[in-house]
Amino acid sequence: MPTTPSPFTRKPPAAPTVAQLIRFGAREFDAARLAYGHGTVDARDDAAALVFHALGLDHADAGTAYTVKPGKPQVEQVLGLFAERLRRRVPVAYLMGRMWFAGLEFEVDQRVIVPRSPFAELIARGFAPWIDPARVLRVVDLGTGSGCIAIACALQFPLARVDAVDLSPAALEVAARNVQRHGAGARVRLHLGDTFEPLGDAVYDLIVSNPPYVSDAEMAALPREYLHEPDMALRAGSDGLDVVRRILRDAYSHLAPGGVLVVEVGDSEGRLQQAYPGVPFLWLEFEHGGGGVFLLTKDDLRRHRHELSGAS
Repeated sequence: MPTTPSPFTRKPPAAPTVAQLIRFGAREFDAARLAYGHGTVDARDDAAALVFHALGLDHADAGTAYTVKPGKPQVEQVLGLFAERLRRRVPVAYLMGRMWFAGLEFEVDQRVIVPRSPFAELIARGFAPWIDPARVLRVVDLGTGSGCIAIACALQFPLARVDAVDLSPAALEVAARNVQRHGAGARVRLHLGDTFEPLGDAVYDLIVSNPPYVSDAEMAALPREYLHEPDMALRAGSDGLDVVRRILRDAYSHLAPGGVLVVEVGDSEGRLQQAYPGVPFLWLEFEHGGGGVFLLTKDDLRRHRHELSGAS
């Protein structure tokens, strides 16, 4: 019976330490020119995440963990994950079945995109100074996916009720597991539908969204790693703005006085500004990287309601 060719360019180390396993994985990943950005930043980060996951190690104890010599079955498990990463270009988060966001661990699989939004930094600050965290009582997360933003908001704003909306029933299954995992079921409600459609006339102090915003042309150019994520969670039409247009059209009616709308549009930032040249988008800056996130106030939405409602 034919055997599957090894994906490795060199022989794995014999009886390796954790540090040697990580170095081996990182070199192989570099040689294969893998793509990163799904919660990890480079080949070493990817390899370390897989090694620590497979061996059940704690990153807080990394200093001592590097010298550990795992047994042969454990080494084989690590090498199996390395091989899967190389053969299929599967993002590390899916191989682990988890990813961290805003200091919290979330279950993830290929029903949802991998959490990696700069929203984590905004949530940690309670969206100050643009809104008084103590006055946030109603929050909605549009396109919730794994539920990470909605759940992190619920934990950051202990008095708030959070609605989380997604068009994918499969994504909401994952979100439900994460809501349960973090004990947030009393304050996070999941809704199936498109943006504000399932919410009636509900009004919120804070509207947040990391919606699909990748254009058709950008989708065609994405590395293979991104193609493991749900197409509907990334693709947003010819210019990447299909979903954002609907959010901008309807946000005014769902935002309370003094409230704010915060939306991530990534590389579609320039196209959004061209589509709405008169709208004063406030583009937020982040200490820990990331961008393409705008903020609008209720008053901004009121003053430019005609321009925003002109999009379909």
